[in-house]
Amino acid sequence: DLQLVESGGGLVQPGGSLRLSCAASASVYAYYMAWFRQAPGKKREGVARADTTWRPSAVYADSVKGRFTISKDNAKNTLYLQINNLKPEDTAMYYCAADRADWVLLDRYEYWGQGTQVNVSS
Repeated sequence: DLQLVESGGGLVQPGGSLRLSCAASASVYAYYMAWFRQAPGKKREGVARADTTWRPSAVYADSVKGRFTISKDNAKNTLYLQINNLKPEDTAMYYCAADRADWVLLDRYEYWGQGTQVNVSS
């Protein structure tokens, strides 16, 4: 099974930036990968799905367009999420996910990491 490990979360002031990473235990070339987040008391939501050879455009939730950038480094088996201009409402546990099927922003991916916490507060 593919294992995913997120890192890079932390406490950031509003307007700040973070770069989240998701390291995979094997080649991710053939996988669709995405970032999700879940705030306390809320449903998990998809925020971004990386582009692939077969899907050359990344997909973003409307709530993060222009502030979040997803990228996948197949050589390093790592998925990234650059988050700029952080807002308090971005506070959540962030998860990466992978699957050989393209679930886009639906939370039906087969493989999930344990998450990395992002807190945005002054």
